[in-house]
Parts: sequence; structure tokens; C-alpha cells
Amino acid sequence: MSQTGAHGWLVVAGFALAALGLARAQNQDPKDPKKPTTPTQPMMSVPSVATADSNGHMIAVTGTDITGASILYLVDTQNYQLAIYQATGGGDSTQGVKFVGARRIDLDMQLFGFNDRSEWSYKELRDKFEAGGLLIPEKQ
Repeated sequence: MSQTGAHGWLVVAGFALAALGLARAQNQDPKDPKKPTTPTQPMMSVPSVATADSNGHMIAVTGTDITGASILYLVDTQNYQLAIYQATGGGDSTQGVKFVGARRIDLDMQLFGFNDRSEWSYKELRDKFEAGGLLIPEKQ
């Protein structure tokens, strides 16, 4: 490679780095250069399209699972029942709708916590609110 060609690539690389620096500088808060002015948004690893609808008795939520199959969640809000279905496409041998499972959820909805890794339990948080006068104490 000639001397001119090598210097040309060096100039191009310098311009690219300068453009990158300018782009980053425009996205910084002048008071705190380490803090970006626009919030970062998480990137989804699996593209998905989800929808939800309800009619006062049922809630239907659709989505895509990690395998690419369509999922349908149905919640009966009057009988407190949950049902889940999975639909797959493709060839004749792989197409179909599969009933994944169902559960009555009335008792689930009465739990104060289960597998809850929150900073405070429900009881601890309720006690803090009561102590601060933000809630009426529960009758024991």
C-alpha cells in the first residue's frame, strides 16, 4: 500500500472516531457528562407481538413464547379461572393447538405474597404505611 493510501485510511478512521464522539456528546447532559440525556431502552432478544382484550367477563392475552409458538392466556374474571393454549404453525405435521394448562386462581388472588423477592414483604410495607398514618390499622 502506498504512503498516500495508508494516510487516507488514517484520515477516514479519524473522521469516524470524531463523528462517534460528536454523536455521544450530543446525547450527554452538560451538567453531568456521564449521564445520557435520553433514556436507554432495553432491547428484546426475541421479537414479539402481544395483544390483549377483555369484555367484562374474560381477559385474553396473546404473545409469542421463546420457541416462536403463539400463546393465548384466557382469564375468566367471574369464575377466577386461568387457561393457557399454545399454537404452532409450519408443516402439516407440526401445526396445531395445544392445551398447556389451567388453574383456578381464586385462592391465588388472596395471597399477600408468593415467590416475592421485593425489598419489603406486604406486611412490612403495610406496617410502615400504618406507622406513617397513611393507612387505617387493620383489625386483628
